[in-house]
This record gives sequence, structure tokens and C-alpha cells, in this order.
Amino acid sequence: MAVPSTSSSSTDQPEAPLLLEIGRVDRAHGIRGEVVVTLWTNRLERLEVGAVLCADSGELTVAEARPFQQRWIVQFSEISDRSTAETLRGLLLKAEPISDPDELWVHELIGLTVCETDGTERGRVEAVQANPASDLLVLESGALVPLTFLLEQTGDRLIVDGPDGLFDET
Repeated sequence: MAVPSTSSSSTDQPEAPLLLEIGRVDRAHGIRGEVVVTLWTNRLERLEVGAVLCADSGELTVAEARPFQQRWIVQFSEISDRSTAETLRGLLLKAEPISDPDELWVHELIGLTVCETDGTERGRVEAVQANPASDLLVLESGALVPLTFLLEQTGDRLIVDGPDGLFDET
């Protein structure tokens, strides 16, 4: 999910970078300041040693991370005791987008126009909905288009090749 972090003050100030929510601190773990983190991204480099994550309280630098029951135990350099770690409970973790031309990013799909291979426009993408079989593009009309039918992105258009009836109204 994309979360723009922009300044609403004068145009003299530079615009803050776009930050994406990548996870959440669930709770403290142990007495050394470690926390349990739920990641919402499959990009594990977000938790590599030295990675810097942003939060409302400031920047946090990953000192160590290890898997833990489908979550992660993370030690941040800035946190050294349990009481400080407790203050992070519920904190959203954000990071700048990763540049990877071979990946589709949710924040880049929102607002694009979905078109069939014959050029028929089917609407703009309002959201991307997680689904076990295939994530779904949610169009402004309410139509759901599985990402498995996406052929290519061309500029501000997503070209899809779905089965007959995909866009039929019910």
C-alpha cells in the first residue's frame, strides 16, 4: 500500500519521498529491545542489517532480524531495552519504494486504465485486493480482474486478456 508523505506547506520546501507501508511492530520480545514484526512485503531485503525503516517516531535501523512463527524478530540499533521496545507496539513501518522494472507494485497500479487486447477500456484501478489464487484489480465499476490475466503495462494502461464474460454485468 502506498502512503504518500508530502509536505503541505509552501512550495519552497522539497517534497518528502513517497513511503510505502511494509509492516507493523506487533509487540516487544524479550528484554534486549527486540520486537516482533509482521511484514506485508515479500521483499526480505527490507530487514537486512543496515536497512533503514521509517516510522512516525523517526528512523529505525535494522541491527538483526530472524524469522519467528511467520513473522520476524527484529532488533533495531536505536532500541536497547524492553520498555523502549514496548513503545513501538502498533507502529507502522515504512520504506521508500524499491526500483525493480520486473515487478508490479500496487502503488503504481492504482489509477491506471484497464484495457482488453482489442483496446476496449474497462475502467480505472481503484485498489488491489489480496486473494489466495491471484491478487485482484478492483476497478471503479466494482469489477474484479485477476492479475493472472494481465499481459503488459504500457504507459498508463494495463492490457488484460481474460476469458469471455469477465466484464459481463451480473
